[in-house]
Amino acid sequence: MDEDTPSPADSEKLRALIVDDEAPARERLRRLLEELGDVRIVGEAANGIEALDRCATLDPDLVLLDVRMPGMDGIEAARHLGALDEPPAVIFTTAYDEYALAAFETEAVGYLLKPVRREKLARAVRHAARVAGPQLARLAEQSQLGRRRTQICARLGEQLRLVPVEDVLYFSAGQKYVTLRHRGGRELIDESLRALEQEFAPDFIRIHRNSLVARRYVRVVERSPEGHLFVRFTDGDETLQVSRRYAAEALRQIRTGH
Repeated sequence: MDEDTPSPADSEKLRALIVDDEAPARERLRRLLEELGDVRIVGEAANGIEALDRCATLDPDLVLLDVRMPGMDGIEAARHLGALDEPPAVIFTTAYDEYALAAFETEAVGYLLKPVRREKLARAVRHAARVAGPQLARLAEQSQLGRRRTQICARLGEQLRLVPVEDVLYFSAGQKYVTLRHRGGRELIDESLRALEQEFAPDFIRIHRNSLVARRYVRVVERSPEGHLFVRFTDGDETLQVSRRYAAEALRQIRTGH
Protein backbone atom coordinates (compact mmCIF):
# COMPACT_ATOMS: atom_id res chain seq x y z
CA MET A 1 0.00 0.00 0.00
CA ASP A 2 1.10 3.57 -0.60
CA GLU A 3 0.99 6.48 1.83
CA ASP A 4 -1.01 9.71 1.68
CA THR A 5 0.37 13.09 0.58
CA PRO A 6 3.02 14.15 3.10
CA SER A 7 2.81 17.14 5.38
CA PRO A 8 5.55 19.82 5.17
CA ALA A 9 7.26 18.22 8.18
CA ASP A 10 7.12 14.76 6.58
CA SER A 11 8.69 16.04 3.38
CA GLU A 12 11.98 16.49 5.27
CA LYS A 13 12.06 12.88 6.42
CA LEU A 14 13.79 9.92 4.79
CA ARG A 15 11.37 8.17 2.43
CA ALA A 16 11.31 4.42 3.12
CA LEU A 17 9.82 1.40 1.36
CA ILE A 18 9.31 -1.84 3.31
CA VAL A 19 9.66 -5.10 1.36
CA ASP A 20 8.92 -8.50 2.92
CA ASP A 21 6.74 -11.41 1.85
CA GLU A 22 5.44 -11.84 5.41
CA ALA A 23 2.86 -9.33 6.62
CA PRO A 24 3.85 -9.59 10.32
CA ALA A 25 7.46 -8.74 9.40
CA ARG A 26 6.31 -5.69 7.43
CA GLU A 27 4.13 -4.58 10.33
CA ARG A 28 7.01 -4.92 12.78
CA LEU A 29 9.31 -2.84 10.59
CA ARG A 30 6.59 -0.24 10.11
CA ARG A 31 6.10 0.09 13.85
CA LEU A 32 9.83 0.37 14.54
CA LEU A 33 10.36 2.95 11.78
CA GLU A 34 7.46 5.04 13.03
CA GLU A 35 9.05 5.04 16.47
CA LEU A 36 12.27 6.46 15.01
CA GLY A 37 10.41 9.58 13.91
CA ASP A 38 12.81 10.72 11.18
CA VAL A 39 11.57 8.25 8.55
CA ARG A 40 8.39 8.46 6.47
CA ILE A 41 7.08 5.15 5.14
CA VAL A 42 5.93 5.71 1.56
CA GLY A 43 4.81 2.16 0.82
CA GLU A 44 5.14 -1.60 1.22
CA ALA A 45 5.75 -4.52 -1.12
CA ALA A 46 5.42 -8.27 -0.67
CA ASN A 47 8.03 -9.44 -3.21
CA GLY A 48 10.85 -8.31 -5.45
CA ILE A 49 8.67 -7.53 -8.48
CA GLU A 50 6.35 -5.36 -6.41
CA ALA A 51 9.40 -3.64 -4.91
CA LEU A 52 10.65 -2.58 -8.34
CA ASP A 53 7.20 -1.28 -9.30
CA ARG A 54 6.88 0.68 -6.06
CA CYS A 55 10.36 2.17 -6.40
CA ALA A 56 9.59 3.37 -9.91
CA THR A 57 6.51 5.27 -8.73
CA LEU A 58 7.35 6.21 -5.13
CA ASP A 59 11.06 7.09 -5.50
CA PRO A 60 12.10 6.06 -1.97
CA ASP A 61 15.40 7.13 -0.43
CA LEU A 62 15.69 3.87 1.45
CA VAL A 63 14.46 0.29 0.89
CA LEU A 64 14.31 -2.25 3.71
CA LEU A 65 14.55 -5.41 1.68
CA ASP A 66 13.92 -8.97 2.82
CA VAL A 67 16.49 -11.30 1.27
CA ARG A 68 14.65 -14.60 1.18
CA MET A 69 11.45 -14.12 -0.84
CA PRO A 70 9.69 -16.34 -3.40
CA GLY A 71 10.03 -15.49 -7.07
CA MET A 72 12.63 -12.75 -7.01
CA ASP A 73 14.79 -12.63 -3.89
CA GLY A 74 16.05 -9.44 -2.29
CA ILE A 75 19.55 -9.63 -3.72
CA GLU A 76 18.25 -9.87 -7.28
CA ALA A 77 15.79 -7.03 -6.65
CA ALA A 78 18.61 -4.87 -5.32
CA ARG A 79 20.70 -5.59 -8.42
CA HIS A 80 17.83 -4.36 -10.60
CA LEU A 81 17.36 -1.26 -8.45
CA GLY A 82 21.03 -0.50 -9.01
CA ALA A 83 20.22 0.16 -12.68
CA LEU A 84 18.33 3.33 -11.75
CA ASP A 85 20.05 6.69 -12.25
CA GLU A 86 19.55 7.41 -8.54
CA PRO A 87 19.12 4.05 -6.82
CA PRO A 88 17.80 4.01 -3.27
CA ALA A 89 19.92 2.98 -0.32
CA VAL A 90 19.27 -0.63 0.68
CA ILE A 91 19.18 -2.33 4.06
CA PHE A 92 18.76 -6.09 3.81
CA THR A 93 16.74 -7.92 6.45
CA THR A 94 17.66 -11.55 6.82
CA ALA A 95 17.33 -14.70 8.89
CA TYR A 96 20.43 -16.22 7.27
CA ASP A 97 22.81 -18.64 8.90
CA GLU A 98 26.38 -17.74 9.82
CA TYR A 99 27.82 -18.58 6.40
CA ALA A 100 25.52 -16.18 4.57
CA LEU A 101 25.92 -13.47 7.20
CA ALA A 102 29.69 -13.63 6.70
CA ALA A 103 29.11 -12.73 3.05
CA PHE A 104 27.15 -9.63 4.06
CA GLU A 105 29.91 -8.59 6.44
CA THR A 106 32.62 -9.19 3.84
CA GLU A 107 30.87 -6.88 1.37
CA ALA A 108 30.18 -4.29 4.08
CA VAL A 109 26.54 -3.87 3.09
CA GLY A 110 23.79 -2.88 5.48
CA TYR A 111 21.83 -5.78 6.92
CA LEU A 112 19.62 -6.51 9.91
CA LEU A 113 19.21 -9.93 11.44
CA LYS A 114 15.62 -10.95 12.14
CA PRO A 115 13.87 -10.34 14.45
CA VAL A 116 14.87 -6.72 13.86
CA ARG A 117 15.71 -4.69 16.98
CA ARG A 118 14.90 -0.99 17.28
CA GLU A 119 18.43 0.12 18.22
CA LYS A 120 20.04 -1.78 15.35
CA LEU A 121 17.44 -0.47 12.93
CA ALA A 122 18.15 3.11 14.00
CA ARG A 123 21.88 2.56 13.52
CA ALA A 124 21.39 0.95 10.11
CA VAL A 125 19.17 3.81 8.92
CA ARG A 126 21.79 6.36 9.99
CA HIS A 127 24.49 4.52 8.08
CA ALA A 128 22.46 3.38 5.07
CA ALA A 129 24.42 3.61 1.83
CA ARG A 130 23.79 2.79 -1.80
CA VAL A 131 25.19 -0.61 -2.70
CA ALA A 132 27.17 -0.84 -5.93
CA GLY A 133 26.41 -3.45 -8.58
CA PRO A 134 29.73 -5.33 -8.22
CA GLN A 135 29.15 -5.57 -4.46
CA LEU A 136 25.74 -7.11 -5.02
CA ALA A 137 27.09 -9.58 -7.56
CA ARG A 138 29.80 -10.72 -5.13
CA LEU A 139 27.30 -10.88 -2.30
CA ALA A 140 24.99 -13.03 -4.41
CA GLU A 141 27.78 -15.51 -5.07
CA GLN A 142 29.23 -15.57 -1.58
CA SER A 143 25.87 -16.02 0.11
CA GLN A 144 24.99 -18.87 -2.29
CA LEU A 145 21.65 -17.15 -2.96
CA GLY A 146 20.61 -14.97 -5.86
CA ARG A 147 23.68 -16.23 -7.71
CA ARG A 148 21.82 -16.30 -10.99
CA ARG A 149 19.12 -13.83 -11.95
CA THR A 150 15.81 -15.08 -13.26
CA GLN A 151 15.18 -11.81 -15.11
CA ILE A 152 17.24 -9.21 -16.92
CA CYS A 153 16.61 -5.54 -16.26
CA ALA A 154 16.39 -3.04 -19.12
CA ARG A 155 15.95 0.68 -18.55
CA LEU A 156 13.30 2.67 -20.39
CA GLY A 157 13.95 6.20 -19.23
CA GLU A 158 13.34 6.12 -15.48
CA GLN A 159 11.32 2.92 -15.74
CA LEU A 160 12.66 -0.61 -15.46
CA ARG A 161 11.53 -3.44 -17.71
CA LEU A 162 12.16 -7.01 -16.63
CA VAL A 163 12.69 -9.74 -19.23
CA PRO A 164 12.61 -13.38 -18.03
CA VAL A 165 15.90 -15.09 -18.81
CA GLU A 166 13.96 -18.07 -20.15
CA ASP A 167 12.57 -15.81 -22.91
CA VAL A 168 15.99 -14.56 -24.11
CA LEU A 169 17.19 -15.83 -27.51
CA TYR A 170 20.56 -14.11 -27.50
CA PHE A 171 22.75 -11.24 -26.29
CA SER A 172 24.64 -9.27 -28.94
CA ALA A 173 27.24 -6.62 -28.08
CA GLY A 174 27.40 -3.33 -29.94
CA GLN A 175 29.73 -0.37 -29.53
CA LYS A 176 28.20 0.84 -26.27
CA TYR A 177 25.32 -1.43 -25.25
CA VAL A 178 24.30 -5.06 -25.44
CA THR A 179 21.14 -5.92 -27.38
CA LEU A 180 18.92 -8.40 -25.59
CA ARG A 181 16.76 -10.25 -28.11
CA HIS A 182 13.80 -11.94 -26.49
CA ARG A 183 10.59 -13.56 -27.66
CA GLY A 184 8.73 -10.26 -27.40
CA GLY A 185 11.25 -7.97 -29.05
CA ARG A 186 14.54 -6.26 -28.24
CA GLU A 187 15.96 -4.21 -25.37
CA LEU A 188 19.26 -2.45 -24.76
CA ILE A 189 21.08 -3.27 -21.54
CA ASP A 190 24.23 -1.84 -20.00
CA GLU A 191 26.03 -5.09 -19.15
CA SER A 192 29.07 -6.92 -20.44
CA LEU A 193 28.93 -10.16 -22.42
CA ARG A 194 31.70 -11.57 -20.26
CA ALA A 195 29.65 -11.12 -17.08
CA LEU A 196 26.51 -12.48 -18.74
CA GLU A 197 28.41 -15.51 -19.99
CA GLN A 198 29.78 -16.26 -16.53
CA GLU A 199 26.39 -15.88 -14.90
CA PHE A 200 24.27 -17.87 -17.35
CA ALA A 201 26.59 -20.62 -18.60
CA PRO A 202 26.04 -23.34 -19.68
CA ASP A 203 22.54 -22.35 -20.85
CA PHE A 204 24.01 -19.56 -22.99
CA ILE A 205 26.82 -20.35 -25.43
CA ARG A 206 29.43 -18.00 -26.85
CA ILE A 207 29.37 -18.27 -30.65
CA HIS A 208 31.21 -15.03 -31.45
CA ARG A 209 33.15 -12.42 -29.50
CA ASN A 210 30.00 -10.29 -29.83
CA SER A 211 27.30 -12.93 -29.31
CA LEU A 212 25.86 -15.29 -26.70
CA VAL A 213 22.96 -17.55 -27.71
CA ALA A 214 20.45 -19.49 -25.64
CA ARG A 215 20.90 -23.19 -26.28
CA ARG A 216 17.18 -23.85 -25.82
CA TYR A 217 16.34 -21.65 -28.83
CA VAL A 218 18.98 -22.95 -31.25
CA ARG A 219 17.13 -24.86 -33.95
CA VAL A 220 20.03 -25.72 -36.22
CA VAL A 221 23.56 -24.70 -37.19
CA GLU A 222 23.82 -24.14 -40.92
CA ARG A 223 26.73 -23.62 -43.30
CA SER A 224 26.48 -21.00 -46.04
CA PRO A 225 27.73 -21.57 -49.62
CA GLU A 226 30.79 -19.51 -48.64
CA GLY A 227 31.52 -21.90 -45.77
CA HIS A 228 30.42 -19.66 -42.87
CA LEU A 229 28.46 -21.17 -39.96
CA PHE A 230 25.20 -19.61 -38.76
CA VAL A 231 22.88 -20.34 -35.86
CA ARG A 232 19.18 -20.39 -36.74
CA PHE A 233 16.67 -20.00 -33.91
CA THR A 234 13.41 -21.81 -33.23
CA ASP A 235 11.70 -18.45 -32.78
CA GLY A 236 11.59 -16.44 -36.04
CA ASP A 237 13.91 -16.47 -39.07
CA GLU A 238 16.82 -14.60 -37.55
CA THR A 239 20.37 -15.98 -37.77
CA LEU A 240 23.71 -15.15 -36.10
CA GLN A 241 27.13 -15.98 -37.43
CA VAL A 242 29.41 -18.40 -35.59
CA SER A 243 33.03 -17.25 -35.70
CA ARG A 244 35.84 -19.69 -36.45
CA ARG A 245 37.37 -18.99 -33.05
CA TYR A 246 34.31 -20.29 -31.19
CA ALA A 247 32.94 -22.78 -33.73
CA ALA A 248 34.36 -26.04 -32.35
CA GLU A 249 33.41 -25.40 -28.72
CA ALA A 250 30.02 -23.92 -29.62
CA LEU A 251 29.12 -26.92 -31.78
CA ARG A 252 30.23 -29.30 -29.03
CA GLN A 253 28.06 -27.56 -26.44
CA ILE A 254 25.05 -27.37 -28.73
CA ARG A 255 25.30 -31.06 -29.61
CA THR A 256 26.09 -32.43 -26.13
CA GLY A 257 24.02 -30.02 -24.05
CA HIS A 258 26.94 -29.08 -21.77
